[in-house]
Amino acid sequence: MPARAASHGQFYPCLCYADAPRAIEFLVRAFGFKERLVVPGPDGTVLHSELEYEDGVIMVSSPKRERNWVAPGKQGRSASVCVHVADPDAHHARARAQGAEITQALKDEEYGSRGYMAKDPEGNEWYFGTYVPGKHWE
Repeated sequence: MPARAASHGQFYPCLCYADAPRAIEFLVRAFGFKERLVVPGPDGTVLHSELEYEDGVIMVSSPKRERNWVAPGKQGRSASVCVHVADPDAHHARARAQGAEITQALKDEEYGSRGYMAKDPEGNEWYFGTYVPGKHWE
């Protein structure tokens, strides 16, 4: 079955961080997310949050033992989040200026996207670029 472009706003990645308040601050400052909602938990934790970037949303929380949600480990990468941005050059400049660890330099990809990869402070990897799912593979 051929790939199709997904509509925006249908998926909401949920990310767990050992220090969720610090992660939220970084995602806002370095990557341009906006806080929609932050539900504080006990002892400085975050029970639930919603951060938006244009018409997309991610949810961030502190670890939840009852759900077996843990913060990212150091054993490699099991997932990454891809975010469509209209101007990857400006986004890259902002992230770099705010100290984001760039793991793949800004570049034009063979499949038509322009973008870069960066890690957040707890090791989650993010791709920011012009890639739109399914567009290249039609």
